[in-house]
Amino acid sequence: MEGNRQRIFELDALRGLCILGMVVVHALMDLQTFAPATRLPQLFWLIAEAGGPVFIVLSGICATLGHRPLRRGAVVLAAGLLCTAVTAAMTRFGFGNDVLIRFGVLHCLGCCMLLVPLLLRLPRWALPPLAVLLVAAGVWAKGLLLPAGRFLFPLGIRYPGFSSADYFPLLPHLGWFTAGIFVGKTLYAKKTTRLPRFPASAPPVRALCFVGRHTLWIYLLHQPVLYGLFALAELIS
Repeated sequence: MEGNRQRIFELDALRGLCILGMVVVHALMDLQTFAPATRLPQLFWLIAEAGGPVFIVLSGICATLGHRPLRRGAVVLAAGLLCTAVTAAMTRFGFGNDVLIRFGVLHCLGCCMLLVPLLLRLPRWALPPLAVLLVAAGVWAKGLLLPAGRFLFPLGIRYPGFSSADYFPLLPHLGWFTAGIFVGKTLYAKKTTRLPRFPASAPPVRALCFVGRHTLWIYLLHQPVLYGLFALAELIS
């Protein structure tokens, strides 16, 4: 899905839908920060809980279609580390520790992408049980609080007092990514769309595809823009 090759529109559109859902979730969270009395709708919790795993699965599917996963993984991981550095600096300028991103979605996706060459070498039949094992390990690790978690929190094992504004540990999310690898190798083995008769040129679909092709930039920029807009609205109200 890089370069001049034909892109698979439904994957771009779904990625775009997921990232827009994330923007809505963060906008509502920011609104609650500025207006604590705001009640979040039930749909918020559904999007917040399901949106992340769905996006990770889609990223796994796309990883089977792209080139140079190591370079892409390094870029995404570097973006995640940049988020950590920026949010850590924010805590030094009066923001609470709750803004610090220790291991967010970009850290997770970057690490997963670095493992793509290994995952692609596995036989296809081995991917589903591996995915189930990794997700189950994540469920098991979710309740663990250990002093050693100071070094293991990227895996999902936390330590007392741990917090991260955006937290996507490798367990269970590497499992969702592995499931995406399986889906990509199964449904997209020919690297072509599964919906050839769908009106991909319709304006709403094209708009979602555009958003889906620029998820990294949207992730990096949306929160400063949202927070700035809410702060400006509070200032002039």
